[in-house]
Amino acid sequence: MRSTDAIRRLLALVLGCATLVPALAQQSRDELAKSLPPTNLTSDDVQVGASMIGVAPGFANAKVADNPGAPGATAVGERTCIACHRLESEHFTHTFHALGLHAASKADASIPVCETCHGPGSAHAKDPGAKGLIIGYTKDSGTPIETQTKTCLACHAGGPRDRWLGSVHQRNGLSCTDCHNPMAKFSAEGLMARASINDTCAQCHRDVRLQFNRRSHMPLPEGQMSCDDCHNPHGSVTNPLLKTNSVNETCYQCHAEKRGPFLFEHAPVRESCLNCHTPHGSNQQTLLVTPLPFLCQQCHSGLRHPNDLHTPGSLGNGAHPDERAMGRACVTCHANIHGSNAPSGPKFHE
Repeated sequence: MRSTDAIRRLLALVLGCATLVPALAQQSRDELAKSLPPTNLTSDDVQVGASMIGVAPGFANAKVADNPGAPGATAVGERTCIACHRLESEHFTHTFHALGLHAASKADASIPVCETCHGPGSAHAKDPGAKGLIIGYTKDSGTPIETQTKTCLACHAGGPRDRWLGSVHQRNGLSCTDCHNPMAKFSAEGLMARASINDTCAQCHRDVRLQFNRRSHMPLPEGQMSCDDCHNPHGSVTNPLLKTNSVNETCYQCHAEKRGPFLFEHAPVRESCLNCHTPHGSNQQTLLVTPLPFLCQQCHSGLRHPNDLHTPGSLGNGAHPDERAMGRACVTCHANIHGSNAPSGPKFHE
């Protein structure tokens, strides 16, 4: 597929600008990705011109990145870089960044390509083995993470990245390229370092990934969700990097029927969904932190109720003295446990 339509689809996918292409506005990101030929599309094949710059204006404003590690260095141009980095250039040709930068460079020869991200290359060209003379994005490049991040944010500031500085990921020394690979061939999920967002997150959060193997779990393994449906990896006002301001608000995005308001509220539910549920996976039904009735009995104990735990002396001497303490779940009767508008009031009966 070699057409401007292919580029518009690509931009709609990567930038989240599906509204710019009305016919594609109702398609999901993955549906758009399936319509693209990720390995056949290169920056030299497509006719993009001014239409691409109009959709992604940041490319038209690209300039040589500042590298504090090479004061006095000057730009040398893409051809000088390719003379040594031919393999990297072949990989880069297939990426979204290459499409935009090459289009901008054709419209304005002063727009740099390689040096937009890597900084001026003259010092590196004279001494290729010295670290830090070019902005690198690998662990052993010699470029401080702060410089790497600043270079990326020169174009990618704003939106979900507004809270990157000070975020838990930034404080733990992560760089953009720990999660993204801008030199890889086109990825359906934002040039991730792994095949998907979920696989990328699992590089560090292996304990969370294991929870999705439990009996009850969020449908990530089935491909119905991804980590960024609930989390903003670039920063958040919450410690778990939630996309909303609280756990409950995040859950209500899908579980709107639990939001209320209700005439009769269940206080632990209003406080936090995590009082009863674990968010990723559980061996109990409906992601409960512990099985019923024991979950309810953490608060509701000693009430002489059919589901109460009794001491041997309180069970009586009948033929089945323990029948009232076993095999019943509180929600059999108290079905509206998240809150109720029923006349039964705070008992949360249906």
